[in-house]
Amino acid sequence: MATPLTYLSHYPQHLQDQVTQLSDANKLGDWLRARYPRIHKINNDKALRDYAMTIKNQYMKKTQPLSKVVYDNKIHIVNHALGLHSYVSRVQGGKLKSKNELRVSELFKTTPEAFLNMIVVHELAHLKEKEHNKAFYQLCRHMLPDYHQIEFDVRVYLTELENTGHVFVPTTT
Repeated sequence: MATPLTYLSHYPQHLQDQVTQLSDANKLGDWLRARYPRIHKINNDKALRDYAMTIKNQYMKKTQPLSKVVYDNKIHIVNHALGLHSYVSRVQGGKLKSKNELRVSELFKTTPEAFLNMIVVHELAHLKEKEHNKAFYQLCRHMLPDYHQIEFDVRVYLTELENTGHVFVPTTT
């Protein structure tokens, strides 16, 4: 029986068919692990902040600073959110202060770096472009030229994760 492709429903049918064939043959996880053989070691909030700030400082120096960058265990893929950006304005002593926060689903603690990079780039792009429009995706591609391919692969990963409960296993060293 074919697996519903919730995360890939907007992609062309021929791509969905290829993913379904791999999934039905129990080879989707193998395909992902062959493409992305190693998971990253950015496994705490400080390391994630440093990682995100490096990307931000390279591509978006003039945007508002980030006040917080964290892994968040409350972000669920069920809500179709892999990361969140928030913009909070507060009045402090007669001045309007704004804070930008970036939250990444804890799910990305044990994935290849390319997947984490794509999520961070996506959320950083929202600092400049709030909507998912042409300018937003151009900015994503500027920071990560393979953005669309990696986004597709993340969606394939989510499909396999939903089906089997695991894809990438952290190495113990």
